[in-house]
Amino acid sequence: MYFEDFEPGRVVHTAPTLITKEKMMAFARDYDNIPLHTDEDYAKTSIFGDLIAPGVMSFMSVWVKFLELDLFGRELIAGKSTKIEWHKPVYAGDVLTGTVTVTNLVRRSAKNGIVEVTVEVRNQHGILVLTDVTESVIKCREVTP
Repeated sequence: MYFEDFEPGRVVHTAPTLITKEKMMAFARDYDNIPLHTDEDYAKTSIFGDLIAPGVMSFMSVWVKFLELDLFGRELIAGKSTKIEWHKPVYAGDVLTGTVTVTNLVRRSAKNGIVEVTVEVRNQHGILVLTDVTESVIKCREVTP
């Protein structure tokens, strides 16, 4: 979609994604190797009582489902920024879904603009586990004189 095709308030929903223990631990070993994500004995003594998924992995598991909707299409130029806020832990066996809302549009030039989306991620119990705000640079339609 071109920048002009986006409307503030537009909402899409992602397909659910299952967080498996195997994926959690593999991601953690590669990118967030702390005992809270990789050591079951330690995690049981933590305030969470069990292993929790790395936060970035939780977000990316839902983000990929958003990308599968292909809203940006070939008009996506690049990502600009993202800000994630974690609210509740994500555990193995949780099923996450995202509600993605277009929250801001800023035209930068005749060639592109920034589309801001806010992603609210909930688990299978409807509990909000994280919120993300991402800005992407999107092509504008070419104007012919």
